[in-house]
Amino acid sequence: MIRVGFDSNVLIYSAGGERIPADLPKIALAQQMLLKLALVAEMVAPIQAIGEAVGVLSGVMRKPELQVSATLEKWNALFETIPTTMDVMAEALQFSRRHRFQHWDSVIVCAAVSTDCSVLLSEDMQDGFIWRGLTVINPFAETVHPLLASLLEP
Repeated sequence: MIRVGFDSNVLIYSAGGERIPADLPKIALAQQMLLKLALVAEMVAPIQAIGEAVGVLSGVMRKPELQVSATLEKWNALFETIPTTMDVMAEALQFSRRHRFQHWDSVIVCAAVSTDCSVLLSEDMQDGFIWRGLTVINPFAETVHPLLASLLEP
């Protein structure tokens, strides 16, 4: 079964994280994707991505603590979590230099690779970037990436 990783921005949308009304279609899409992918893929979330998402939901978006806690419980049931180990951190340092990714995005990429993810869903990383068998896909792109489309087919 294919393993799909999630970046913080996709997690935030899946939790109903709305900053502006234009976010509503992304929220709906993220929530639908979670439901569909849960049936056909192993879903994983790097602890780094979860931490970033919780920070945005509770900080910037000022969601009530009970709501954020409920979201964490839901994610705990849906996702296998990927720890940020010293090996992941060391590899991310080299990866960010080599591929010009931001450091924390590099941590998420390297964590996903460390657990054999084939897909990483992210709105703000390089759409279509491939490294060590991992393809970064923007699930909100105008044109749906063929790999994601194949996973979301009925």
